[in-house]
Amino acid sequence: MNFNSILIGSEHPERLAAYYTKLFGAPLYTDSGYTGWRLGSGSVNVGPHSEVHGTNDQPGRLIWNIESDDVQADFDRFKAAGAIVVREPYTFEEAPGSWIATLADPDDNYFQLQTPMEPPQG
Repeated sequence: MNFNSILIGSEHPERLAAYYTKLFGAPLYTDSGYTGWRLGSGSVNVGPHSEVHGTNDQPGRLIWNIESDDVQADFDRFKAAGAIVVREPYTFEEAPGSWIATLADPDDNYFQLQTPMEPPQG
């Protein structure tokens, strides 16, 4: 199997499309209210959803991640583009050299920049 994409449903997909365009650049496509960006081998998509209203009242329930070879540089670029910062880049004692930063979109969905991590051995 191969994970392909994530669709972020919204009552206001045009607001999310404008936000993510500032962060990721021009979208790969825009069609019938749906907009998508290619990130590596997968894609992030936003669009309308009849069962989604308002902002996310549990933003930590589902967090999607973007691998970055330079978390600080990408974080700085996203922040300068208007990203909503939840937590500045930080590292873990258990994983020296690994960095992570948490951001949010206007619907209060969380996503993170993180250092690429190898799968556990064994």
